[in-house]
Amino acid sequence: MNFENNLAFAQRLDQADPLSSFRHDFLFPQQNGKPFIYLCGNSLGLQPKVVRKVVDEQLSSWHNLAVEGWFQGDNPWMFYHKELKKLMGPLVGASAKEVCPMNTLTVNLHLLMVSFYKPLKGRFKIIMEAGAFPSDQYAVESQVRFHGYSPEEAIIEVAPRLGEHTLRTEDVQAQIAQYGDEVALVLFGGVNYFTGQWFDMEAITKAGHAVGAIVGFDLAHAAGNVPLELHDWDIDFACWCSYKYQNSGPGGISGIFVHEKHFKDTTLNRFAGWWGYNEEQRFKMEKGFLPEIGADGWQVSCTQVMPMALYLASLQVFEKAGFVEPLRVKSIFLTSYMFYIIDQINKKLNNEQFEIITPFNENERGAQVSIIAKQKGKEIFEGLVANNVLGDWREPNVIRLSPVPLYNSFEDVFRTGELLLQITKSIV
Repeated sequence: MNFENNLAFAQRLDQADPLSSFRHDFLFPQQNGKPFIYLCGNSLGLQPKVVRKVVDEQLSSWHNLAVEGWFQGDNPWMFYHKELKKLMGPLVGASAKEVCPMNTLTVNLHLLMVSFYKPLKGRFKIIMEAGAFPSDQYAVESQVRFHGYSPEEAIIEVAPRLGEHTLRTEDVQAQIAQYGDEVALVLFGGVNYFTGQWFDMEAITKAGHAVGAIVGFDLAHAAGNVPLELHDWDIDFACWCSYKYQNSGPGGISGIFVHEKHFKDTTLNRFAGWWGYNEEQRFKMEKGFLPEIGADGWQVSCTQVMPMALYLASLQVFEKAGFVEPLRVKSIFLTSYMFYIIDQINKKLNNEQFEIITPFNENERGAQVSIIAKQKGKEIFEGLVANNVLGDWREPNVIRLSPVPLYNSFEDVFRTGELLLQITKSIV
């Protein structure tokens, strides 16, 4: 498509957008009586309007049924997580049995590593991306120490080449092959939080399996953002938060994926709790842990009903939108338009004030454009916020802008570019 840098063109794209009505399903924050252009869905998604109704239903059950709500009412809490599983599966390319909503992201990462990081003498290394989100770094560091290794000897970080901002798939594959049978686990993010790079998850999984390693992913910035086929890609395990692209509210409940090939593996360790016990026998309260078949067997504590209600509300919006594929089409156009607008700004400024570090290849990015501001980046970012454009600032000089296809428009992208140019001209 030949883009144009004018309001009329952006509005024509919005008028032709089959998903444009979903914008009205969300609540936007306001400042000085005007709604923000919200470009921070990669940190916290907007609130779906239907949330209040879905949560009120559970508050009513608590009010009217109290403890009997676990077994009575339209959606007994004992089985409430199953309502979510049916919608989570299509979102990540898995069966309902392979996914489960529970806990929070890093808690789930630890629980899954208990099962799938099984270091042996000579095979104990973990390969991960350099610059992974700090929580992942801390989780991995503590896990290897728990097993008696030092992070320096056990963790191999794959970094971009000198002068580059993103990883090359062949470099990841080469590192995996280099360490070969020393590798116990390959653990990557699906989408890098800083650059917005979407890794070739299928290729990384194949490379890890080729050397006999387990392969897992943190999908915090991928689930609900890019098309995933966790089962078909033969990924061993994954986990994600749901409060970014999946709009489940601050600190929203996490999700896990365990490939069905592991369901009958009795050698897997796990930190067990009674909610992961076989459902049909759970209330016999007997000794000896007998896990439920599937991802549900990794549950520890009982269903977190209210956080799950928030998540269910958003999953219902995804279902109405046709899950990820239609959103992905729009997402590619939104980010491509933002690439074009940034390029137009640089041309008008007659210098490369803004360097995009998100991959230009649409198959290597999600709904995020990260830009390095060469001069006065923090002041420019603060100027955007003062003018009702809310993105995200990352030290030392990166502005992350995330046009989310469920609720962002092409006009949002155009007006952001217009303000970015005006603000930059005034202070640089």
